[in-house]
Amino acid sequence: MEKVWLQSYPKDVPEEINPDHYQSLVDLFEESTQKFADLPAFVNMGHVITYRKLEEQSRHFAAYLQNDLKLVKGDRIAIMLPNILQYPIAMFAALRAGLIVVNVNPLYTPRELKHQLNDSGAKAIVVVSNFASTVEKVVKETAIEHVVVTHLGDQFKPLKRTLVNFVVKYVKKMVPKFDLPHAISMRKALVKGSYSQYIKQEITGQDLAFLQYTGGTTGPSKGAMLSHRNMVANLEQASAGFGAVITPGKELIITALPLYHIFALTANCLMFMKYGAQNLLITNPRDIPGFVKELSKVKFTAITGVNTLFNALLNNEEFTKLDFSHLKLTLGGGMAVQRAVANKWQEVTKTFLLEGYGLTECCPLVTITPHTSNGFSGNIGLPCSSTLCRIVDAEGNVVANGEPGELQVQGPQVMQGYYNCPEETAKVMDGDWFGTGDIATMDDQGFFTIVDRQKDMIIVSGFNVYPNEVEEVCSMHPGVLEVAVIGIHHQSTGEKIKVFIVKKGNGVTEKELIKHCRENLTAYKVPKLIEFRDELPKTNVGKILRRELREEELAKLEVST
Repeated sequence: MEKVWLQSYPKDVPEEINPDHYQSLVDLFEESTQKFADLPAFVNMGHVITYRKLEEQSRHFAAYLQNDLKLVKGDRIAIMLPNILQYPIAMFAALRAGLIVVNVNPLYTPRELKHQLNDSGAKAIVVVSNFASTVEKVVKETAIEHVVVTHLGDQFKPLKRTLVNFVVKYVKKMVPKFDLPHAISMRKALVKGSYSQYIKQEITGQDLAFLQYTGGTTGPSKGAMLSHRNMVANLEQASAGFGAVITPGKELIITALPLYHIFALTANCLMFMKYGAQNLLITNPRDIPGFVKELSKVKFTAITGVNTLFNALLNNEEFTKLDFSHLKLTLGGGMAVQRAVANKWQEVTKTFLLEGYGLTECCPLVTITPHTSNGFSGNIGLPCSSTLCRIVDAEGNVVANGEPGELQVQGPQVMQGYYNCPEETAKVMDGDWFGTGDIATMDDQGFFTIVDRQKDMIIVSGFNVYPNEVEEVCSMHPGVLEVAVIGIHHQSTGEKIKVFIVKKGNGVTEKELIKHCRENLTAYKVPKLIEFRDELPKTNVGKILRRELREEELAKLEVST
């Protein structure tokens, strides 16, 4: 396949990158912490941790994991933390100890957490006390041998630490009671680790760095096996695309997206660490006034986010009054960026909102909008360096430019496969080509545009929601006979979840079903609309036709507009 897209690339973007530039993420980490030792690495709630301190703290925690918990290279460790300073400490410590990181959404329900812990085979988990009660409910039904608990303010200085932890627990009552008698305090673990010897591991590019869970393009949540080489390659690709606008040791990146999500993990935490940037962690981005107040205190140069986040900020009057004179890079991903939002962002900040495209299975970056672009285009840009993209029809034949088909990707960032799921891996891999499950087109200049999703996946505020999972939870209710789930357009979240129900027996009310879903699903997966019907459309073999339900909703939308 000809690399037509290269003709459209800025001259400073290389055709190929070296995926073996670093043997592992640990080598990159050690280089950055030495080179930028006295610069601030992460900031949270006014507390700063330098690169030197990050190296020290992660080394102590790695030593604790090795010597006290007896974890060895290749063991899996779950990290269930929001955007707080403990996340980078725990994550880099795990990588330095040769462990495989399993990122966990802290808002998971016990059912969701149990699945991920059992599927990954994690031996240890690091969790913030706010969500320790969830761990308590399932830990005995998993392979977890060690639980490390931290409190939100544990990395702050003594007075602030005491105050923050007291307010969070007793005033705001954000820490439900939990009983984990054998849990270890992360603060104590760091102290113990400081008296132990850290043993550096021999890590190769083929060793796994992350089991990053995703629904993929089909079925239940699966762990994408991302090697150190995969991740290093994607960082080199991101650097090739955006490195020209980044000044080492001079950047301040805003991290509002959760670090447990592949987008923020790669684009914010790892990429900007490479350049010695200061990473401002926003623990609760849903508190827009509080978020804007944090922004007002710093001269930020870069920010990443999803469309809904940018939209929420733009609708805050105080945000529009901020000083954007230092801002030079805004990157949107996770979901489609709406033209109205991108245009308003440019009007308010005087900078372009560049859209990228990626998937968990690709670490995630696949395509990027060139930094030399003259505004929002509506496409997802060009394949990044060392990446080939093609559009194929149902038979696997490459289609002509402008024709829709499935977007497939080939490059060093493509995952090793799904953990313990060879059949699911086979469904998405065609030799070295990864099938994204997204329908796209490519124009004559090599720019790609996403047209639709091949599968029924729903995207709510940048997070993947899979109808099968929501349907399964709904069907667990005794008052439900049949259920179908679809996504319908929503102005602020991109899509919202609608459930169609056929009642059984005494049936179920809307209120009862919502309560049931909230007990078994993370908030963004809970349906926003419920419609009760006497029957659902089906094929001649009895399969429920979600497509017909979507078409009905689209027809309603057209009539209303």
